[in-house]
Amino acid sequence: MKSNNKNKKVIRLDFTGCKTAWEYHERIRVAFDFPEWYGKNWDAFWDLLRTDCDANKVEIVGECTLNKEFDNYIEMTHKILQEMVDKCKNDPEDHFEYEVMN
Repeated sequence: MKSNNKNKKVIRLDFTGCKTAWEYHERIRVAFDFPEWYGKNWDAFWDLLRTDCDANKVEIVGECTLNKEFDNYIEMTHKILQEMVDKCKNDPEDHFEYEVMN
């Protein structure tokens, strides 16, 4: 269960200067404090986001520094985070949001 809004936890996900797909997912793993065995794929991200994330907000920075080859990665990241927003919006105890800070 997520912490309530009084004790808001924010994760800062920084993609500044990221060069490889492995590094992109490693930055997700580190920012979310996922375990070493995080699978570095979208299914693993969604699964651990739902079960192991106690944050109320994710701030994404550095997207504007990524090459065009990361456009699909950025799109998938936003899609998964939006799915979490949608999942939590009907439960006042489970607030979740994300923001792109570029």
